[in-house]
Amino acid sequence: MTKFLNTFLPLLVLTVVIVACTSKKQEVTATDDVVIVKQQPVTLLNYSPALEYSGLMASTSEAKLAFKINGVIAKIYVKEGDHVSKGQVLATLNMTEINAQVAQASENVDKAKRDAGRAKNLYEDTVASLEQLQNAQTQLSVANEGLHIAQFNQQYAQIRATEDGIITKKIMNEGEVASSGTPVLIMSGNNNDDWVVRFGVPDKEWAILKTGDVADVDVDAYPSTAFKGVITKIAQASDPVSGTYEIEVKVLPGDKKFAAGLFANLHIKTSAPMQVAMIPIEAITEGDGKKGYVYTLNDDKKTVTRHQVKIAFLDKDKIAVTNGLENIQQVITDGVSYLTDGAAVRVQ
Repeated sequence: MTKFLNTFLPLLVLTVVIVACTSKKQEVTATDDVVIVKQQPVTLLNYSPALEYSGLMASTSEAKLAFKINGVIAKIYVKEGDHVSKGQVLATLNMTEINAQVAQASENVDKAKRDAGRAKNLYEDTVASLEQLQNAQTQLSVANEGLHIAQFNQQYAQIRATEDGIITKKIMNEGEVASSGTPVLIMSGNNNDDWVVRFGVPDKEWAILKTGDVADVDVDAYPSTAFKGVITKIAQASDPVSGTYEIEVKVLPGDKKFAAGLFANLHIKTSAPMQVAMIPIEAITEGDGKKGYVYTLNDDKKTVTRHQVKIAFLDKDKIAVTNGLENIQQVITDGVSYLTDGAAVRVQ
């Protein structure tokens, strides 16, 4: 496989396109606003690309901690960067309303017990009906469940650490009203082997990436250290907003210290081949880095259409294109410097 020149691709593409366009200006002319053009075929090639991505470091044990119920935050006992232990109380709500709800529920239970007792005595004296006795017993059961709910909410009017870790972000402050389930604190576990980088990929790259593919990872915080990573998760559905598929790469820190939010670049050598379209260099116009444009002949054989393509690599006098030439068999090579979208042409 030809060595891919990703580093020098922008300069090479632009240089080649400029030279090609200059030479063609001497050979191809426009007659009565009709450009004389030539076509060459598109060929397909399978290759295993080295893909590049970037993302932020995150911990798989990261937890967004919230209260179960609504309430006013009375106290937050930690700040960002604090180390915490599993079970440690991190924040509490104002308990005035919550304690009142527990007391009210307890009073309801006491009343329901008295009503059930009276109903039983009256039933035994044949004064009350069986239905009245059963209704009183049902009310007692309902009151007991209400007490259990109030006591449960009382128990969860505080936030506790789910494991040993570090508070990475404090989202809310004392005195604010916290809604049920709204994050108040974010914490990450202390396990140094659960660091990952997440990023989105388009569908064609999602199709060739596999769990177990190895990545070389460069972390900006450690410019002289090379880290190894491996793909551990591949999303099976696209993000509804971006349309990309999330990939998760586990990164081994070795003897280094990682933190959430560190920027990382990843280079992944895929284990599955990817199909690219190979076209002559002179077919590319307006090359800019990994983006360029090509022209194809329309069905009427008299006009052309402009296509944006994604360039993968250079191979001698050919350019590999990953996107933009689906179901296209030929591209225009001679005369591209004179063309615009919809221009009139005559095939030589």
